[in-house]
Amino acid sequence: MKAFLGMGLLGSNFVKAMLRKGDEVQVWNRTASKAKALESDGAKAFDEVSDAVKGADVIHITLKDDATVDEVLEKASAGIRAGTIIYDHTTTSVEGARKRTADWKAKGITYLHAPVFMGPPNALESTGFMLVSGEQDIIAKAQPELSKMTGKLLNLGSETGKASGMKLTGNLFLLTLTAGISDTLALAKGLGISGEELSTLFASWNPAAAMPARLNKILTGDFDSPSWELAMARKDAGLMLEEAKQSDTHLAVIPAIATEMDKWIEKGYGDKDWSVIAKDNI
Repeated sequence: MKAFLGMGLLGSNFVKAMLRKGDEVQVWNRTASKAKALESDGAKAFDEVSDAVKGADVIHITLKDDATVDEVLEKASAGIRAGTIIYDHTTTSVEGARKRTADWKAKGITYLHAPVFMGPPNALESTGFMLVSGEQDIIAKAQPELSKMTGKLLNLGSETGKASGMKLTGNLFLLTLTAGISDTLALAKGLGISGEELSTLFASWNPAAAMPARLNKILTGDFDSPSWELAMARKDAGLMLEEAKQSDTHLAVIPAIATEMDKWIEKGYGDKDWSVIAKDNI
């Protein structure tokens, strides 16, 4: 029998998928109505988290942050029996995941941090990516359970906390990507280009396809054979900033990038590939 704590959009869809597969699931949420709503799908809701985990062999959690995970698990501890496995899908700090792994192990409980790159539809359809790292014998035992929840289970090795760090790194990319899209839309709007017209451009020209090659170029330190010289990229950034100024358009990301470019031009890298601005991070 399973327990699932945290009935947000992701958690509730995980539970629905489990129920469709024939699993028996006990659920809890701080706002009790969200847990109760899943009873129509076959789950059993509890008002007290310690009751929700009683009798469970496996506990899944999707909560807000480190503090919430620690608080909820502490309240649940009275109902958790020795030998239970806790799978935490919350995005947390690396240190928090390491500490919980050690603390629960000392209590005879297996805690495995397994964050995900999945939206609610993925959770319902059991598609997407789930990350794990740590003791490999534990991961081997967990694989059948976790693989049913996701399209791909990525084992990042024996270092506890590596999955947490990789999740944060991936989320950072998503944040910067969205901020970049926001700047792109802002400049386009200022230049009288509609969102639909911009969408047409990207339907034909997909710069995301170049991301693996760009990352490899940076990792290999290949900055001497530029496809776009830093000085020329900075010139274009200047044009963007000037156009934005003229149309009273706010850009969030480009000013910071321009400042970083200036630092590297001052160091004498103007004729190198513009990706040299990442040189210190490899």
